[in-house]
Amino acid sequence: MVTTDPDIAPLVCDRARNQNLFFFHTKILYHIAKITCKCYHKSMQIGIVGLPNVGKSTLFNALTRAGAQAANYPFCTIEPNIGIVRVADPRIDYLAKHYNPKSVIYATIEFVDIAGLVKGASKGEGLGNRFLAKIREVDAIVHVVRAFENSDIIHVNGKIDPDYDIDIINIELELGGIDKPTIYCINGDKIPKSLADKPVVTLDVKLEEELSALEDAERLEMMSAYGLKQSGLDLLAQTAYKTVGLISFFTAGTPEVRAWTIKQGTKAPGAAGKIHTDFERGFIRAEVCAYDDFVKYGDLVKAREAGRVRSEGKDYVVRDGDIIHFRFNV
Repeated sequence: MVTTDPDIAPLVCDRARNQNLFFFHTKILYHIAKITCKCYHKSMQIGIVGLPNVGKSTLFNALTRAGAQAANYPFCTIEPNIGIVRVADPRIDYLAKHYNPKSVIYATIEFVDIAGLVKGASKGEGLGNRFLAKIREVDAIVHVVRAFENSDIIHVNGKIDPDYDIDIINIELELGGIDKPTIYCINGDKIPKSLADKPVVTLDVKLEEELSALEDAERLEMMSAYGLKQSGLDLLAQTAYKTVGLISFFTAGTPEVRAWTIKQGTKAPGAAGKIHTDFERGFIRAEVCAYDDFVKYGDLVKAREAGRVRSEGKDYVVRDGDIIHFRFNV
């Protein structure tokens, strides 16, 4: 926001200064946690990319409720913002209702808001080299594509053409030597024909931002009014999670119900190591119950009586939804 009004300008400056201090302190705490917490496990990082003014920062705001600056001009997101986003999972909700634990922890993904790319970014246009370097640091990409009309919001190419915009970004990423899994987020309701066989989520980014600012009851009421059964943000996080080949296993009890993130194909000792390195180093066996069996029999005791709790060794490949208790000795 730019203003010359002498009564408003100080308020705008104070707001900007406070926002900058918030992000500075947040980044400091984020890096301290990474350095000092022995239990910290790096989340998968998903970079949010696209042309300027397609809704990237608005999407990031909605995903994280962090209030990253959203402005109607290119390159307003110079330093990428990082937000940790919960992956909604009805299985965790069910387990939490069953155990009524002191703590409930969902799987998470880190989203990184990266400034808008433009045609020629691979040659340095629009600070392109700097931003392409940031994209190389993430594990996958959410490519935000503008499919809405709004004369008040400038389009960098002067027209709304989703297929053309997609080609620009894809060409620049290819020329920049970047080949990552991509989820396309269409900011609008029309899916371009070129994305027929691609991972795609359509949503109204501005509506999602409004929904994210509401309390649970108000959000559900507003979603119902719009005929939405699921938040577009939840769908995006879930799609990103699956696209990069991640699954969740669960630990569950009265102290805590928790989802742990691993790559598909991870064996039991590696999954145990996600909890603590001692679990992997001293792994003995894993007592495993499939989530569906837990629901079918009502609890682990009855599932065990029915022979649905298995004792698995070091070669067991963990499956999505496994409820696991690890036995270890160090």
